[in-house]
Amino acid sequence: MTDDIIKFFNHIKNYTLKYDYNILKILDVYYFHLNLDNQADLYITKYGLPFIKNLLPENFLTDENWFDKNSIRLEGTSCLYKVKTKKVDDKVIEIVIKWNRMGQDIPDTNKDELFINAEFNSPFEEFSMVMELRNSKYESSGKIITHKPLAIYVPSEKDELWKLGRKQYLMKKVIKRHKDIHIDMFRSYLVIYEWIKGIDCVNAFKEKKLKQEEMINLTLSAESNMIKKGFKVTDRKPNHIIIRFNKKNSIVKDKTGYPLYGMVDFELLHRTKERDEIIKKLKRQKYLKKQKERFSFKKLDVIPNLKIVNIMKTDYVYGHTESTKGLLWVVGNDQELFDYFLPERWQTTKRIKLSPYNNIYYTVTKDNIHLVWRVSKMGITPDYDPFLKDERKIIEYGYNSPFEEVSIALELNSKNIRTIYPRAIYMSGKRAKISEEVFDVSRYEKYKDLFTPDNIPLLNKDHAYIIIWGYWNGPDDKLAQEDGNYLRGINALQAFKEGFINKHKYFELLTRKKKKLLDAGFEDLNLRGRHILLSLDDKNNVINDENGFPETRICNFELLKRL
Repeated sequence: MTDDIIKFFNHIKNYTLKYDYNILKILDVYYFHLNLDNQADLYITKYGLPFIKNLLPENFLTDENWFDKNSIRLEGTSCLYKVKTKKVDDKVIEIVIKWNRMGQDIPDTNKDELFINAEFNSPFEEFSMVMELRNSKYESSGKIITHKPLAIYVPSEKDELWKLGRKQYLMKKVIKRHKDIHIDMFRSYLVIYEWIKGIDCVNAFKEKKLKQEEMINLTLSAESNMIKKGFKVTDRKPNHIIIRFNKKNSIVKDKTGYPLYGMVDFELLHRTKERDEIIKKLKRQKYLKKQKERFSFKKLDVIPNLKIVNIMKTDYVYGHTESTKGLLWVVGNDQELFDYFLPERWQTTKRIKLSPYNNIYYTVTKDNIHLVWRVSKMGITPDYDPFLKDERKIIEYGYNSPFEEVSIALELNSKNIRTIYPRAIYMSGKRAKISEEVFDVSRYEKYKDLFTPDNIPLLNKDHAYIIIWGYWNGPDDKLAQEDGNYLRGINALQAFKEGFINKHKYFELLTRKKKKLLDAGFEDLNLRGRHILLSLDDKNNVINDENGFPETRICNFELLKRL
């Protein structure tokens, strides 16, 4: 957990306003979300937290008399104002407010090729890009100064699209890009920034404080610096560059003697293609490192809406999924891993069904994480023959709950029996009825006394449970150090069919696995070749253990029983 995030949530502990609130992470930015009395919404960033009361709409916008006396309309094609807030708790701040133009056509750009595929950012896209731009100072030398994004205000009133200047087809594209929050195409969105003291280059030129050549050079230099950081503003303008003058009417300069300037207006800010690729790699590297350390992380309940819980001797980060009204348990105790497994990150991405017998799928998430997810069979009576002894044992035992599967997988790993990696458990928000004819109540009865921190039954028979596993392409420790030279998983039955192992080796694998499980105190009531995973290297050679025997991993836990 970074110090920045800890400070954010520690500040919230001092919150004493009357409004209901929650914590949201939208496009990698944390927001303190207030549900205001009039059903309006206010999303406050870390920069806005010290000024929460000033940023309430009645203290700068909705009091018309105050707004008329304390606001100045600024130049530009957008609806832009400088406003002084009311004094609250001895604080007064100067802010810039601007009605976001997402879904609108970009004006006066029909003949300019630069704008062919350009779109106005949504308020959350804009803030996400600005936050990333500000943080880029830690990635390379030099920094770009911007005004700080404080909050996003969304009035409750709705209006027709044509009155808002929006096109439906553009708004549908915006909505599709925002899986972690609902964008209402009929509501207005106001972005709130701090006010930067100074004057933009155009007005400095008009006032003859800046020569035309200086204005052009400064604009081109600012654009060049942005590109070096991996960002681009489609509509570069000298109006977007704020400079200051000292008492002698000379431009204030930095330590190198170059004009000191700040950047404003980011409704058309975007990453370069090169930076997009870098960001994807960085996110994946961060994820792999966190997975390696998911149990060694210091247990901190920093994020208020997430709790660290222990279920069947396994630590989880537990929380609600706002987008689907479901529940999520992420294996380990690092709260920052939670967002990687929100359903909007993996449930809507392209998937490949891996088995004709089970609802099990492979997908690559929006964070470039390879996962396998499977719908739990808990609650379904196993479809086996009750007159056969081995199959009757399966019916009597029933399918494991998701939490039993994860617990067993981790225990086996601790006993040096390799398995695939359990990542998370998700309970759907939608109700999922199972036919009474095949319903097995055993797990719900067995664990009826287990509840979540908010007093919801851990196992709810009216909802589906999905277990998320890491897609096997190498050990966590290895991938955290080197994200490459991937292994390929193949189950033992498939390995036999494709000629990687012979019949004798296949049955020997099953016999060895059965004995090893028994020695560890477990039995697979339905041991099959599909339950054992082998690894192939990049030359399609089977990876062997230290004894020269194929290295194996268990990949199915639904009928594994503790003895």
